[in-house]
Amino acid sequence: MSATLFAVALSLVSAVAYAAAAVAQERLAARTADAGAGLWRLLGTGSWWWSVVLNAGAALLHVAALKYGPLTLVQPLGALTLVAAVPLGARIAGRHVTAVEWRGTALTLAGLGAVLITASGPAPDDTLSLPEALAVAGATAALIGALSRRGAKPGLRHATASGIASGVASALTQTVTVAATDRSGPLLAPQVIVVALLVAAFAAGGLLLSQTAYRGGLGAPLAMVTLANPVAAAVIGLSLLGERLQGGVAGLALAGAGAVLAARGVILLTRSPAPAASPGATVMTLPAIPAQPDPESLTLRAS
Repeated sequence: MSATLFAVALSLVSAVAYAAAAVAQERLAARTADAGAGLWRLLGTGSWWWSVVLNAGAALLHVAALKYGPLTLVQPLGALTLVAAVPLGARIAGRHVTAVEWRGTALTLAGLGAVLITASGPAPDDTLSLPEALAVAGATAALIGALSRRGAKPGLRHATASGIASGVASALTQTVTVAATDRSGPLLAPQVIVVALLVAAFAAGGLLLSQTAYRGGLGAPLAMVTLANPVAAAVIGLSLLGERLQGGVAGLALAGAGAVLAARGVILLTRSPAPAASPGATVMTLPAIPAQPDPESLTLRAS
């Protein structure tokens, strides 16, 4: 099996694991929203740590795939997470996948597929220098801060921030993996340690941001995470790692058309049914307050 095919196989298994984790997070988000629990309170639940284990396993497979394939090839394959997660989430919720969800999923995948076609081969320089990694981390942190502010559509904005954080973490992971396996330098070089800490920070931030985003449902936030992730990684690959889009101007046009299709798919997925209330959720009701008699009517009765 060639290195590229092995990277694709690892990416497929990783996508399935990410899908299961996303569904678990969405169900947990629905329950905590029903109970009025805050984000930090869910850290003590078994469901949360189960989703963390699934995400960690998927991330390890993703890291292995990045060792054998270029960033612009491996990242778009994460779109298969959407293929598995939408029907899986609907089945667990006890409903059928709607026609709008199928169309939204298909358009998102078609758009990301167009980006995948233009993916490059191995990059001339597949690692970031320490100054480049720090610059990427600073710019990403500022962008995530802007997206996480209060305002309209918090679910989609948090999902975008989550996808960007995960995409940057993947790009930095490739640097750590290549640098750590390069026998020409020490294993615990400053570059490896600092970039590894940045990877951990962005991976954890992406996980918490996605948990917040899934409170509004699974389809649209997951589609936005799936779209923002490879876009962020591709920006780093194209601008700093020497990767390129195949096909020249035609390839660039195809990638642009794919981005438009994917955006349309995300819009359709925003019309997905809202997550149903958890069966175990407690609904608080206030007792009825008896109507107070009108003082004027009491005066009439007394007379």
